[in-house]
Amino acid sequence: MHDVIVVGGGPVGLYTALLLRQAGLHAVVLERRAERSSHSRAIGIHPPALRALEAGGIADELRSRGVRIRDGVARSGGRHVGTVSFSTLPGEERYVLAVPQAVTEEILERRLEQDFPGTLQRDVAVVTTHDAGDHVLAVTRAHGRDAVLRAKLVVAADGARSSIRDDAGIRAPSRRYPDCYVMGDFQDETGDGDDAVLYLETDGIVESFPLPDGIRRWVVRLGCPVERPTAEDLTDLIRARTGVDVDPGTNSMLSAFGVQSRLAERFVSGRTVLVGDAAHEISPIGGQGMNLGWLDAARLVPIIAASLRDGDDVAARLALYERDRRAQAALARRKAHLNMALGRPLPAPLMRPRNAILAALIRNDSVHAGVARAFTMQ
Repeated sequence: MHDVIVVGGGPVGLYTALLLRQAGLHAVVLERRAERSSHSRAIGIHPPALRALEAGGIADELRSRGVRIRDGVARSGGRHVGTVSFSTLPGEERYVLAVPQAVTEEILERRLEQDFPGTLQRDVAVVTTHDAGDHVLAVTRAHGRDAVLRAKLVVAADGARSSIRDDAGIRAPSRRYPDCYVMGDFQDETGDGDDAVLYLETDGIVESFPLPDGIRRWVVRLGCPVERPTAEDLTDLIRARTGVDVDPGTNSMLSAFGVQSRLAERFVSGRTVLVGDAAHEISPIGGQGMNLGWLDAARLVPIIAASLRDGDDVAARLALYERDRRAQAALARRKAHLNMALGRPLPAPLMRPRNAILAALIRNDSVHAGVARAFTMQ
């Protein structure tokens, strides 16, 4: 009998398990992938999440392996529109930390294995779960053999298409957006240093973010899906919209994706609790999803520990967790909606006055501070 089974060994599942083990609970992480993915979508770690990661003891290593983005620069038609500086933020973390997701997962997995060997079990698929009232049964499949595990609680960290959420009978209606993107990582020869740059262009936004080792990520908004993106096509789009030359031969990651969001109607059902994308799928534009998941874990684990370790009645605390985290996810979804709207195509006669208004707002100290907080989830 485990205290907790965490389903999903991504960054949110790994961090949840690390906090559970540090709280003295017997937790196991079941991950269907045999190996850690080298593909890095999520890169931005925002100040509230970085402070939460301090509790896991991994924040310093993340800082040492990341790039600190202190300014976001907006350009349009080759002209400077405005700069949002994070120097006005409260606290010590006055930046967004850019770390490839693969590196983040590597750090989390290594820390978990060093401190609590055997917690992560790879190549184990959870076929189904069943709430038996006083415990949960999880049917697993590994190497062609089925087994049944028991736990006092299951934490679903198995992503936006969570089967554990379905087993618990929790609905999570989805919403699709008319936005598609293609992104890639290339050697950085822009001279933009550690600044994030947003190109507000008539054909749609182009975003670029610094990464460690002299790499820069480029994200281009399109109006229709791209099934087989190529580095050459992406660099042609970047050049056509921004005038920036990017060498396709230096490409190290390439991806295309559409956007949808979903918000589970409940985060808690019996002995099943949802965290991360299983609870709330948010557009990756704005980089909030992974951070929200870590903040879920930071709020949830003390409640689980109070219940399973200390025997406290935590029903009211769980209800508050669900209400507060759903509200935060809904707020993040609205921010992502605004971010995507800002990046959609706009005719030049409308783009110029829109950008002039943005520039004037950014120059206002109060608005500037509010935008900096919004972009960093504060």
